Amino acid sequence: MRLLLNGVILSFGLSSLIFPEFSLAQAPQSSASGTQVNAMVEALRLAAPKTGTANDGYYSEWQVKPETLKGWSKNCLKKEVTPTQFEKNPGLARQVVSCIARRELSNQLTATGNNETAAVRGVACWWMTGNYTGCSSGFTADYVKKVVGYYQQQRSKS
Repeated sequence: MRLLLNGVILSFGLSSLIFPEFSLAQAPQSSASGTQVNAMVEALRLAAPKTGTANDGYYSEWQVKPETLKGWSKNCLKKEVTPTQFEKNPGLARQVVSCIARRELSNQLTATGNNETAAVRGVACWWMTGNYTGCSSGFTADYVKKVVGYYQQQRSKS
């Protein structure tokens, strides 16, 4: 019995090497292109709420909270970035935001079967609320619409 089981495992392992479409690997992952990521980053920047208040607790043109920045910079740069560094260095801010936008847009493209508009909606909602859904009314719905509009403008430029 053990020999039979080993033979089945070995056969399956070899067949997945020869015929990868029959392997038990995860569903194909969609990866956002550089153009899509750049459009998402710019759309998020353009749609960022303008509070009109200095020292409002949000940093950079993307209006990121310090506690959010801490995790994002550790994830993307393998080191923490202070809010001041993030605020004063637009290149650094764009690098961190691009990293997170790539991750989230790729995840949403996979989740939506490569429906780009739905993926952008999901990312915009997540950016504002921490959830991919639930932005169908009020301020968050308006924000998502803005992001999608800016995203489409950016994509049409490329």
